[in-house]
Amino acid sequence: MSAPKKLFIKTYGCQMNVYDSERMAEHLGGEGYVVTEAAEDADMILLNTCHIREKAAEKIYSELGRLRPLKDARPNLMIGVAGCVAQAEGAEIMARQPMVDLVVGPQSYHRLPELERKVRGGEKALDTDFPEEDKFEHLAGRPKARRGPTAFLTVQEGCDKFCAFCVVPYTRGAEVSRPADRVMTEARDLVERGVREITLLGQNVNAYHGHEAGLAGLIRDLAGIDGLERIRFTTSHPNDMDDALIAAHGEIEKLMPYLHLPVQSGSDRILKAMNRKHTAEEYVRLIGRIRA
Repeated sequence: MSAPKKLFIKTYGCQMNVYDSERMAEHLGGEGYVVTEAAEDADMILLNTCHIREKAAEKIYSELGRLRPLKDARPNLMIGVAGCVAQAEGAEIMARQPMVDLVVGPQSYHRLPELERKVRGGEKALDTDFPEEDKFEHLAGRPKARRGPTAFLTVQEGCDKFCAFCVVPYTRGAEVSRPADRVMTEARDLVERGVREITLLGQNVNAYHGHEAGLAGLIRDLAGIDGLERIRFTTSHPNDMDDALIAAHGEIEKLMPYLHLPVQSGSDRILKAMNRKHTAEEYVRLIGRIRA
C-alpha cells in the first residue's frame, strides 16, 4: 500500500475561506491526500487566498517567493493558488510565478481532483470559471471523524450589491443560496460529529433565499435539530435585515444575541459614494427595530 500524499493548506481571510479550506482538504482526501501542518513535508501546497484588502495579491506573491526554495529542492512538489486572489489574477499568477502549477477560483474547487491529475500529467491547470453546476453537489461527503464543538457552514455565496469599494461580486460572483434541505443535511452531519455551535456563512448571508421563508425560516428549522445548541450567522447587509429575521432573534433561544451588521459610515454623502443604498438614518431606525 502506497503512503498517503500530504497536503498543506494556508488559509487567508474570512471564515468562508476557513470553510472552503476544510472542504478542499476533504475533497482531495478522495485522491489520497492527508493534511500536514508542515509545508516542507507536503506533496501539494495550496494557498487559499483573500482579496478583500489592499495589496492582497502582492502578499500572495511574496508568500510564493518564500516557497520557491521548497519547489527548487523538490520539482515534483505541486503548488496551487485558490480563493479570491486566484479568481481576480487568474493566469497572471502563473505568468509572474511560473513555479505555480494550479490556479483555481472559489466557485471551481470541486474540480480540484481533475486539476490535480492534469498537473500530475505534466500540464498547468487553471480554472476560474463561474460554472453553472452547484459545486457543493460535486464535493466528497464530509468525513465522519469527531471534531470540535464549533463549525462554519456556508449557506450563501456572492453578492449583488456592488458596493463601490468591494471586490466580492467579481471574485465570488452573483448571490447564490444553497437549498435548505442540503444545508440541513450538512448541519445534522456536523452535530453527529460533535458540533454544538454552527455559524452560518455568506458574503450577504441575510439575502439567503434557499428556504421559502428566507434565512429566518432556515434558522427555525436548524433550531429543531437535537444536539445543536447555538446558531450564529455572518455577514449581514442592512437592506436585507427583514422583520422575520428580527423576530427570530427574539423568539429562537438557540440563535445567539449577536449580529454583525456593518455600519460603514455615518455620513450620507459617504454612504452614497460607497453605493450602500441606505442612509445613516435608515440604519439607525433599523437598529431601533432590532432593539425593540
